[in-house]
Amino acid sequence: MEVGALRRRAPNIWDALAFGLLISALILIAQTARETSVPLAALQQHPISLDAAALPDYALRTTMRMLAAMLASLVFTLAYGALAAKSRRAERLLVPLLDILQSVPILGFLSFTVVGFMALFPGNVMGVELAAIFAIFTSQAWNMTFSFYQSLKTIPPNLDEVARSFHLSSWQRFWRLEVPFAMPGLVWNAMMSMSGGWFFVVAAEAISVGHTTIALPGIGSYVALAIEQRDLGAIGLAVGAMLAVILLYDQLLFRPLVAWSDKFRVELSAGAPAPRSWVLVAAHRTRIASRLLAPAAAAVARLSTQRLQLGKRPPPAARDAEGSRRTDRLWGAAVLVGVVGATGYIAAYLAAGVSLAEVARAVGLGLITLLRVAVLMALATLVWVPIGVWIGLRPRVARVVQPLAQFLAAFPANLVFPFAVVAIVRWRLAPDVWLSPLMVLGTQWYILFNVIAGASAFPNDLKEAAASFHIRGWRWWRQVILPGVFPYYVTGAITASGGSWNASIVAEVASWGSTTLHAHGLGAYIADATSAGDDHRVVLGVVVMSILVITFNRVLWRPLYDLATQRLRLD
Repeated sequence: MEVGALRRRAPNIWDALAFGLLISALILIAQTARETSVPLAALQQHPISLDAAALPDYALRTTMRMLAAMLASLVFTLAYGALAAKSRRAERLLVPLLDILQSVPILGFLSFTVVGFMALFPGNVMGVELAAIFAIFTSQAWNMTFSFYQSLKTIPPNLDEVARSFHLSSWQRFWRLEVPFAMPGLVWNAMMSMSGGWFFVVAAEAISVGHTTIALPGIGSYVALAIEQRDLGAIGLAVGAMLAVILLYDQLLFRPLVAWSDKFRVELSAGAPAPRSWVLVAAHRTRIASRLLAPAAAAVARLSTQRLQLGKRPPPAARDAEGSRRTDRLWGAAVLVGVVGATGYIAAYLAAGVSLAEVARAVGLGLITLLRVAVLMALATLVWVPIGVWIGLRPRVARVVQPLAQFLAAFPANLVFPFAVVAIVRWRLAPDVWLSPLMVLGTQWYILFNVIAGASAFPNDLKEAAASFHIRGWRWWRQVILPGVFPYYVTGAITASGGSWNASIVAEVASWGSTTLHAHGLGAYIADATSAGDDHRVVLGVVVMSILVITFNRVLWRPLYDLATQRLRLD
C-alpha cells in the first residue's frame, strides 16, 4: 500500500513536461528582459538583418511584446469594461471615449507617446520597448473591452436574481458571475486581439515619426526591411516564422483557454462535446506540479470569495430620486466642462497651424474613407456571419479552423501590399478602388471571431427547442440563431469598423520598394502628415477621424447595440 502511495506521489512524465515548459518560459523572459535593458546605441550597432538565422530571436522579441500588451489589455478590460457597464454616469463618458480610442490610428498614438516613453528611460532601449508595447496594446485592448462590456450588459435576469438571492457582494458577483459569464466571448476576442496585434506590429516595431527612425528587433522590423528591399524570399520566411509562432501560442495558450472557458457556457441541457487541450490534460495528470500549485490556486479561489463591497449601492426603492437627479446634473456639467475645455484647447492648437481650407480638405477626405468603411462592413457582414455561425455550431470544425483563422487574422496586410502595388501598376487600376480591400483584410476577422463565439455560446436547449418545433430554413436564421449571435456580431462589427478606420492609415498608402501608391482618404492624409512630422495635421486628421467614427457609431452601431442588449438577450 505504501509502495502504491509512493508511486502515486512520485513525479511522472507530465511533471517533466510541465517543468520543461515552465523553465523554458522563465529563460525566455529573462533573456528578453536582458535584451531590453541595453543602451539605445546598441540598436544602431546591430541593425536589422534579413538573415534567416536572426528570425527566431526576432520572433521571440515580437511574441514577448505582444504577450506583455495582452496582459495590459486584460487588466484594462476588466477595469474599464466593468466601470462602463456598472455605472450609468461613467457609461456616458467611457463608451464614447472608447469609440474615440479605437478610432485613433496607431501612428497617432506613436506620434505623441514615443518621446514620452523614451524620456522615462533616457538612452535605454526600454523606453522604445514600452512605446512599442503600448502601440500593440492600442490594437488589442478596445476589442476585448467592448466584448466584456457587452457581456456584462447582457447577463440574463435569472442569473442576476440568483446572485441577489445568495447576497453576493459586488466583489463576489464580479468574480463568481460576471467574469465567468463573459469568459467564452472574452477568450475568443483575446485571440482576435492577439492576431490583430500582428497587423500593426510593423508600425509598432519600425517606428518612424518625423525625423526619428527606430527599428526594434522583431518580425515587424524584419518585414518592413524586406518590403523596402523588395525581398520576396525574406517575406516568405517572415510568414513562415509567424505561422510557427501562432501555432505555438495557439497550442500552449489559447486552445487551453478555450477548453477551460467552455465550462462557463450558460445552458440547461447537455451540449456538444467539450473542446479538449493536451496542455490541460497534461496539467491535470501532473503530480508534483499540481501539489506545488495547489496553494496558489486555493489563494486565488479564496480571494474571489471575499465579501468585499466595492461601491455599495442601496436598493432602488431606497434611493433618493431627487439626490440622484442632482448628482446626474452635476456629473453632466463636469463632463460638459471637460469636453468644452478639451475642445477649446484642441481648437486653439489647430488654429495656430492649419487653415480652414485644410480643415475642409481633411473632412472631405474623411467622408471618402467613411464610404469605404461602410461598404466594406456590409460586404464583410454578408460573407462572415453565415460562415461564423456554421463554424461556431460545430465544435470539431471550430477546433480545426481556430489556428487557421488566427493565422489569417494575424497575416499583416503589409505583406499583401507588394502584390497589390504590382497588380495595380501593371493593369493600371484605380488605387482609390483597389487599395480599399486592404483596409478590411485585418479587421474582418473581428466579425468572424465574435460570431463564432456567439454561435459557440448559443445554449443547446434553445437549439433543441427549435428542432422540436421544426423551425428550419430562413425562419430558423431570423427567429433563432441571428437573435442569439446578434449581440456578439454588433460587438465585432463595432470593433471591425473602428479597426478599418485605423487600418486606413497603412492601407491607403501602399509601398513596394520605391513605388508608392496613394488612395484619397483620411488614412493617407494622416500617414503623409506623420511622415512629414507635421503634428498639426496629424492632430487634425485624428480629430476628424474621431468625430466621424463617433458619429458613425451613434447613428448606426449604438442603436443596434441597444437593440441587442434590450430585446435580443437570451434570458
